[in-house]
Amino acid sequence: MTGVKKKEKGTWTQARRESAARWAEAEARVTRLQAKEAEDCQQVPRNAIPSSDQIRIAPSLKSQRGSVWTKTKAAFENWELEVTFRVTGRSRIGADGLAVWYTENQGLEGPVFGSADMWNGVGIFFDSFDNDGKKNNPAIVIIGNNGQIHYDHQNDGANQALSSCQRDFRNKPYPVRAKITYYQKTLTVMINNGFTPDKNDYEFCAKVENMIIPAQGHFGISAATGGLADDHDVLSFLTFQLTEPGKEPPTVDKEISEKEKEKYQEEFEHFQQELDKKKEEFQKDHPDLQGHPTDEMFESVGDRELRQVFEGQNRIHLEIKQLNRQLDMILDEQRRYVSSLTEEISKRGAGAPGQTFQQELDTVVNTQHEILRQVNEMKNSMSETVRLVSGIAHPGPAAGVYETTQHFNDIKEHLHIVKRDIDSLAQRSMPSNERPKCPELPPFPSCLSTVHFVIFVVVQTVLFIGYIMYRTQQEAAAKKFF
Repeated sequence: MTGVKKKEKGTWTQARRESAARWAEAEARVTRLQAKEAEDCQQVPRNAIPSSDQIRIAPSLKSQRGSVWTKTKAAFENWELEVTFRVTGRSRIGADGLAVWYTENQGLEGPVFGSADMWNGVGIFFDSFDNDGKKNNPAIVIIGNNGQIHYDHQNDGANQALSSCQRDFRNKPYPVRAKITYYQKTLTVMINNGFTPDKNDYEFCAKVENMIIPAQGHFGISAATGGLADDHDVLSFLTFQLTEPGKEPPTVDKEISEKEKEKYQEEFEHFQQELDKKKEEFQKDHPDLQGHPTDEMFESVGDRELRQVFEGQNRIHLEIKQLNRQLDMILDEQRRYVSSLTEEISKRGAGAPGQTFQQELDTVVNTQHEILRQVNEMKNSMSETVRLVSGIAHPGPAAGVYETTQHFNDIKEHLHIVKRDIDSLAQRSMPSNERPKCPELPPFPSCLSTVHFVIFVVVQTVLFIGYIMYRTQQEAAAKKFF
């Protein structure tokens, strides 16, 4: 009995030791991952919210600050930035704004649009709050600093601005785009106001010549809120190196050292090994699945193009169906009009309106029959097009490239026929001097003669005078009691 107890106690102690060892190994692994993450990535301030498709630099809450900076310095003599962002808020006035930076050192958290003051470089400020009360905001302001000047936040840097322009970049239907170019010591800011989806619709905003900035620096973007708040979202931040004509840009091999290459290669091999292990574990856990099940989770380029073609054909199919319904309505209306004219002719007879009137009615009826025939042809063409599009949207297993091309050619031909018929119908509906017109109706006799009108006016005048006299007597009688 005693030996059994000792054996159980020893087993429990061994299990505890193994658990403690695994826990210590897990903690050490987490510590290594955190150190690696701190080494590779630049940490953003606490209020920035990164996601898969954008970064919310500062959310729409009071007194928020956030920024994102590049990890390494850029040694570009000439460069260009393309920034895509959104500034949205519920109130009519927003705050504080967003800033794009090129500075010698990475900016820390501070009072200048979420970044530190007294920077060495240049900042392009998208200021949305009017601190000086001059009603010149929202504005885009370029301010340079040599690391010894405090930013005049109360006056929106009016005395420190090198150049500026007034542009409203809040609550736009499309993302706002800014293109910032530094070429041959000239800084130029172009702005896309976000009113159109055209990405290249830029207009000139500001320009600073003979501007000296650090030869090497960090790019960054920051935002801040105050008493008022907006959502400051950055969708893309692209950096380009500009090369003067005749000069060759440095190759990538020269920019990356051998030590960094080895480091990246080791990381790639490590991640590849981890991926292979995960695949093996997945196949062991799911032996019923053969091949590479993860490859089937994503669509190929051909599948995506085929899906886009089918979606486009479905949209065309719906549009053609809608047009077909409208043509049916026009056809029904024309039929009712023709039937009404035919009944009217049969009621009046051949000799009642006269020979001229009969000829004009016959012309109108013939015209309506012609329109009815054209609408029928248009309807048939549209039905044939719908049939062809339906065949493309649901192809059979034996459908080939030649049949698809033939379907597209047939659709194109039928659409041309519909366009020609609609043009002829529109020309036929236009007013023309040569078109026969319906006879004018004889003037109706007036319902009110001159004698009756005079009597009516006299009666109204007598009644009005009698009412005035009665009202005067009542007021005079009422004054006797005062």
